[in-house]
Amino acid sequence: MDAKTDKERQGQGAQGEEPPESRPPSIEEIPIPNFFSGTIKAGGGWAAKLRNLVFGKPRDPTDPSVFHHISLVAFLAWVGLGADGLSSSSYGPDEAFRAIAGHEYMALFLALMTTVTVLFISYAYSLLIEHFPSGGGGYVVASKLLGPKWGLVSGSALVVDYILTVTVSIASGADAIFSFMPLEWQIYKLPVAITALLTLVVLNLRGVKESIKILLPIFIVFVIAHLLLIGYGILSHLSQIPEILESSHARMTSDIGAMGFVPLLFIFLRAYSLGGGTYTGIEAVSNGLLSLREPRVATGRRTMVYMALSLAFTASGILICYLLWHAAPEEGKTMNAVLLERVFSSWKIGSWNFGEHFVILTLISEGALLFVAAQAGFIDGPRVLSNMALDSWVPHRFANLSERLVAKNGIVLMGIAAGSLLVYTKGNVSFLVVLYSINVFLTFSLTQMAMAKFWLTDGKKERKNWPRYLFVHIVGLILCLAILIVTTFEKFSHGGWLTIVVTTSLIAVCLVVHRHYVRVRAEIRKLDEILCVLPQGEPKTEEPLDPAKPVAVLLVSGYGGLGVHTLLNIHRLFPGFYKDLLFISVGAVDSGHFKGSEEMSALRRGTEESLRRYVESARVLGFRAEYRYSVGTDVLEEAEKLCQEIAGQYHRSTFYLGKLVFRKEKMAYKMLHNDTAYAIQRRLQFSGLQTIILPIRMEGV
Repeated sequence: MDAKTDKERQGQGAQGEEPPESRPPSIEEIPIPNFFSGTIKAGGGWAAKLRNLVFGKPRDPTDPSVFHHISLVAFLAWVGLGADGLSSSSYGPDEAFRAIAGHEYMALFLALMTTVTVLFISYAYSLLIEHFPSGGGGYVVASKLLGPKWGLVSGSALVVDYILTVTVSIASGADAIFSFMPLEWQIYKLPVAITALLTLVVLNLRGVKESIKILLPIFIVFVIAHLLLIGYGILSHLSQIPEILESSHARMTSDIGAMGFVPLLFIFLRAYSLGGGTYTGIEAVSNGLLSLREPRVATGRRTMVYMALSLAFTASGILICYLLWHAAPEEGKTMNAVLLERVFSSWKIGSWNFGEHFVILTLISEGALLFVAAQAGFIDGPRVLSNMALDSWVPHRFANLSERLVAKNGIVLMGIAAGSLLVYTKGNVSFLVVLYSINVFLTFSLTQMAMAKFWLTDGKKERKNWPRYLFVHIVGLILCLAILIVTTFEKFSHGGWLTIVVTTSLIAVCLVVHRHYVRVRAEIRKLDEILCVLPQGEPKTEEPLDPAKPVAVLLVSGYGGLGVHTLLNIHRLFPGFYKDLLFISVGAVDSGHFKGSEEMSALRRGTEESLRRYVESARVLGFRAEYRYSVGTDVLEEAEKLCQEIAGQYHRSTFYLGKLVFRKEKMAYKMLHNDTAYAIQRRLQFSGLQTIILPIRMEGV
């Protein structure tokens, strides 16, 4: 009965098991879909081609030559950074001249004061460049010389200032272009301004130097056209100047007799203050030093000379021309448009009305240059945000660089905020200039105060002629405070309150953000206490990793309790399973590191040193340990590349990341903390690599 035929035996396995068709499959034999095979290539195909077409191909931050390729010589810096100052001659003198209606002779005094103010403030900022060659402008100066809280006030004012730089420049540019168009076309002015803003956002996401080269011809046309306007406008009236001076003196004497000197002085101060928009772009060069070609200090000071002389000549020249040609406000036109028509309308070559076409060309160049001037906001605004991010006043993501090596998050924020202001104010330049001037001169005043303090205390040790520098900054402080106080008092109820509310609100938000980061750092420092109880001594092993054994790959940042806790948690969860550890790290190139080849080398050294310390600690604990690292702007992409290389060498590797977990998760935390761990896990899982996130509790946050 128990005997089996040969045919039956042939149907059984070697151990006498049941035939495959009659028994349930073992767990090894169950076909499981391989959800972990294959890789996802980020941004591949047509999407990558479209992105590269619009924003340009990625740049390598580790290439030393990249700093040369994206930096600006003095002339291009004058275009990109100085255009903000030069273009302000399109709306600064306009606002000042409108404020002296009925007392137009004051234009001569305004022209003189404009020249003095431009030269004084520019010289003061050229001294600042010498002492702060790494840039940062008013924020860095106030932070280092007056204290972090004063730096916060200056930085917040600067951020709002650069948003307004973009808004005012684009709104004024639209005003200039629509000045020669029919009045009924004014309804299209705001859509045109929004379109120009979006175009500039895209250009700046490509990179600073590329956007400036595209706009360079506009700048040149503007300079030539306005040189001709001012030169001809004044020279053609040279014979009338004595008569105009005599008439102005007589009218001033009459006004003093009728009104008194003090009321007349207040009218002048009001006009001088409302023309404060003329000086708003002066700080751009000191903020944008990192964009300049080496030697940066010399390039920056040369750029300041170009900007100061061109702005003083243009702004004061236009004011004098207003007076000489009896320009007066007209509906739908800027004062510059009125002046251009009066100067050139009679110019003809035969039957061709050359003057009319020249007016249109000049207004187009003026409008376009104002669009160029918005560059200062897109260059320096994100840079101020990145400096504040490095000091934990704003979310750290504002310090990140894109693959085009620009502060993408800051550029996008500037664009969104400027667009919102354009829509809210409907592009009203007079209203915007008030908001603009208050914040600019708040920053100017803090900067001059900080430098004056420096020369009074520490500056004596550096220069024998320190009293001269102190005098320059004190005079600059007096001028800036005068404009700030008068503008705020005069225009508080006409929009001045808004910029104060916005800037104060930003300061309050920054304080909340900073407090959160301070508490998180305090919690992380508690984790560092474990470093004190780690075993010390000689490594128990220095053997290389065994590719045949399981390998725990830990993604870490700087050496500290956070990474060590992750290491110990792995050992606690899988006791005795891992004998091989591989530490990997990505040196993130942010705006704090992307300042030159020296900073990049320091980033590499720091990343490697942290990994060495992890390896030493692991070897003392008895593990076989090694490290790998890379450097780049995109942490996710660099981490994925590293992990795929490691997986190809160590087939039994598992990847571990630590993730901060808060007791109460809030929506704001997603902005304050990058979900890097989850993003890396998602990429690696779809690349076929097993990835585990280990939570690290933040009890006190």
